Amino acid sequence: MSEHEDHSAAKRQQIVSGAELVFTECGYEGASMSRIAAQAGVSKGTLYNYFDGKSTLFAWFVEDKARRNLDSIFQTVAEEDDPAAALAAIALRMLEMTLSPDNLALYRMVVSEAQTFPELATVFWNSGPCRAIAYMTDWIRRQVAAGRLATDNPSFAAEQFLALCQTRVAMQCRLQLIPKASDAEIEQVVGGAVRVFLAAYGVDPLASHGSSR
Repeated sequence: MSEHEDHSAAKRQQIVSGAELVFTECGYEGASMSRIAAQAGVSKGTLYNYFDGKSTLFAWFVEDKARRNLDSIFQTVAEEDDPAAALAAIALRMLEMTLSPDNLALYRMVVSEAQTFPELATVFWNSGPCRAIAYMTDWIRRQVAAGRLATDNPSFAAEQFLALCQTRVAMQCRLQLIPKASDAEIEQVVGGAVRVFLAAYGVDPLASHGSSR
């Protein structure tokens, strides 16, 4: 990467970081490009050199955030031989990401403004849940090929596992019914998700690897 490209990437990240603070504080509708520029420490002209509008900036912010989070989660467990250990690691990190204050704030913002700005929900869905499902589907396919899991529908199995990771605490935190999940609650959710998933898709070591569930 050239020095110019390095500078451009750094400036774009500076703007996105400023935008995250403004979106979180003001919501999508209340976030103006002027305020984002001020928070990011750039002129409006510079801001528009990088992003042609608020919706483009929001999409970039959400996609960049999801990519970095999910890359971190799945790259560290991609080659794990033991499905139970890998699933537990994925579930724990997914929960940590889901329950982080910034992700809770983003979720609430998208839900509250989805009727007025339906494109926000589309951006959030494609960049977050859909990307997570794709990562999880690829991991399950590799496990099936290695004979460690058995399913003829890896994408559906991926959605099921990610749903199991949201049991009990995720919605309560999103609705601010509880301030945060305890370590014991998180451990319960992680352990339960792994047990239920492997009960459905785990391969009995005494059975043929060609079995399907």
